[in-house]
Amino acid sequence: MSSRSPRIVRSRFRVSRGGVALVAAAGLVLAAGCSDRVAGPDGDLAAESRRSGGDSATATPPVAGTPGSQPGAGSQLAGMRFWVDPNSRPAAQAAAWRGSRPADAAQMDKIAAQAQAQWFGDWTPEPRAEVDGVVRAATAAGRVPVLVAYNIPQRDCGGYSANAQTVDGYRRWIAAFAAGIAGRRAVVILEPDALADLDCLSVGDRATRVGLLREAVRLLAAQPGTLAYLNAGHAEWQPAATMASQIREVGTAGLAGFALNVSNFVGTAASLAYGDRIGGALGGMHYLIDTSRNGLGPTADRQWCNPPGRALGDRPTAATGSPLADAYLWVKAPGESDGSCGGAPAAGEWMASYALGLAQRAGY
Repeated sequence: MSSRSPRIVRSRFRVSRGGVALVAAAGLVLAAGCSDRVAGPDGDLAAESRRSGGDSATATPPVAGTPGSQPGAGSQLAGMRFWVDPNSRPAAQAAAWRGSRPADAAQMDKIAAQAQAQWFGDWTPEPRAEVDGVVRAATAAGRVPVLVAYNIPQRDCGGYSANAQTVDGYRRWIAAFAAGIAGRRAVVILEPDALADLDCLSVGDRATRVGLLREAVRLLAAQPGTLAYLNAGHAEWQPAATMASQIREVGTAGLAGFALNVSNFVGTAASLAYGDRIGGALGGMHYLIDTSRNGLGPTADRQWCNPPGRALGDRPTAATGSPLADAYLWVKAPGESDGSCGGAPAAGEWMASYALGLAQRAGY
């Protein structure tokens, strides 16, 4: 755990062998916890798509920009419609509550109606088919999926989301992940924690990680429809100058930009200021912000593991009004556990009561 900032743990997106998420409805009916009708999903979505969870046949505009292009010239994702998984855990929970708990179901709809990133890691050891399934579903809906690659060796420095991946295993895994995209459009967030956590590694292991990230960027950049954002921690972790230096160490070639606040609670204003400092140091590099749970910012004591009293943040959109901020995205799936703290389930497991609270306290 970092002594200077709250640690973060990502959620796990479970996929079927065919790649599209399946949720066990019976289990959700019994889920613990108590969690409005959709109060306006992201500004990029057509009204009919808001109701259908991404079934609109309207074609998505082409990717606006190439990796690293036009620094400071506006969102590289302008006009992009992000995929909403109709089979997400929040969607299944809302359906399970619709008859018996309609008010709570309406709150859960706030989450289910929004695009959320799909995570791939050691729980998807053969990711090509799974990635293909998600990208195929999004493409058929005329949307763009947001994918997270989260399987770097020594992940989470032995924390709740540690893994047992090897260097050679990761090379095979990330190559299969990239191949699953198969040239179609996708936004990829690459390896949460990997850069901000470099200090926990030995000199040799650090060099190995930087090399693996560089190789991952190269593989993703080779996919013509992919925009890859290297995760860069959050505003209360590493100084902006340090993070800019670490991104430069990996190399900026092939990157669309960097991602901030993944699975954390730092407010949007603070994240924008931090992102602008990093982006400015890198010649105007663009970035994304995870706003899934930052509506009320962090707790006073900066708890990172399922902190109480938090709220959904800005809904996913590529219309941020900031020259360098390409999008606000829900990278962490609201309602999925950060880890087994205080009796909570393991990282990535569903917490219906926590999701309900996030929705109830949202400012919409």
